[in-house]
Amino acid sequence: MEHERDLMSRLNEGSVICAEGYLFELERRGYLSAGAYVPEVVLDHPEVVSQLHHDFVHAGSDVVEAFTYYAHREKLRQIGKEDLLEPMNRQALQIAKKVSKKTNTLLAGNICNTNTYIEGDPESYKFVRTMYDEQIGWAIDSGVDYIIAETIDFLGEAKIALEAIKETNLPAVVTLAIHRTGVTRDHFSPENACKQLEDAGADVVGLNCTRGPDTMLPLLKPICEALTCPVAALPVAYRTNTIEPTFQSLHDRLCNCIPDNRPFPTALDPFTCNRYEIHEFTRSAIDLGVKYFGLCCGTSPHHVRSMAEALGRQPPSSRYAPNMDLHSFLGTSEVIRKEDRDYKSKQFGDDL
Repeated sequence: MEHERDLMSRLNEGSVICAEGYLFELERRGYLSAGAYVPEVVLDHPEVVSQLHHDFVHAGSDVVEAFTYYAHREKLRQIGKEDLLEPMNRQALQIAKKVSKKTNTLLAGNICNTNTYIEGDPESYKFVRTMYDEQIGWAIDSGVDYIIAETIDFLGEAKIALEAIKETNLPAVVTLAIHRTGVTRDHFSPENACKQLEDAGADVVGLNCTRGPDTMLPLLKPICEALTCPVAALPVAYRTNTIEPTFQSLHDRLCNCIPDNRPFPTALDPFTCNRYEIHEFTRSAIDLGVKYFGLCCGTSPHHVRSMAEALGRQPPSSRYAPNMDLHSFLGTSEVIRKEDRDYKSKQFGDDL
C-alpha cells in the first residue's frame, strides 16, 4: 500500500501507536466467545469489527491491525471449523484494509502464539511454520505494510515467526509475552530474548500482553538498554502488581461469586486501568526510549486516546475530551448554579 511514510520512516521520525485488544473488547460487546477466543466475528458481524477499527483510529491509532489473532489452523481445528480458516483470514484482512485505506493509516498483518510449539520437537517446529506461512501468505495477498508476531512466550517460536516474516521482505514487529516467572518459557530473560530477535533481523522488538503497565515497565528498561532497534510496549489495560504481575494471576478478594475464584478472563473489570494510568505509563515508557506503543487485552478507545495525548497528539476524539468546568456539581463555570456547586461536598463526600 502507498502511504506518505512507511512504518520504519514513521519510527525514525517519532512514535507509532498500534491499538490492539480486539479479543476482549469484542467479547465484552457480545460478539466473541471467551475461552477459544476464535475471531468468528469477522465473518458473523464484519460491520462490528470495522467500527472498532474506526474507533481505535479515531482515538489515535496509526495502524489498523487485521483481526487474525487466534485465526490460525490449530484454533480452527479445536472448534471444528478448519474449513473457515482461509475465509476468516481473508475477511479480517479485507475489513482492515478498507478502514486503513479510508483513514490513511498503516495496515498490519498479524500472527501469534500457536499453542502447538514444543521445545526440542522438530515436528512441532514444522507445524508452527506451516501455520505462520498460511496466515502470512494471505496477509501478503492483501497488501499489508508490515506483519506483527505477538503474544509469543517461547523465544524459539518467536524466531520461527520472524524467519517466516523476513522471507516477505516486509518489516517485522515481534513482541513477547512474559508470564509470572519473568522469563520466556524457554528460560531467556526478556532483554536477552529481545536482543536475539533484533540480531536475527526483527525491525521492532518488545513486549505485549500478559502484564499491565506497572509490571511491564520494569522489564522495558533493560530491553531499551540492550537494543538499538525501536522497542515496542503494549501492556494489558489492567492493574497488575508485584505479587500478581500478570492479569492471569490477579485475584479479587472483594468478590466471592467468580467461577473458580479466578477473575481471568471474564471478571477482570475491577482491575481495569483508568485513562490517567495509561497516560502515566506512556510518559514513563517515552522516558525509557520506547518508540512503538499500543495496548492489548482490556483496551477501549479512551485508553488509546490517553496514550496518544501523552505523546503530545490531539487525535479526532480529543475534541470530546473531558471538560469538568461544565459538570453539574463539579463545574466552576458561572453557568453552573451556585446551589449545585455548593452541594458538591455532600454529593461526593468531600465533607467526610
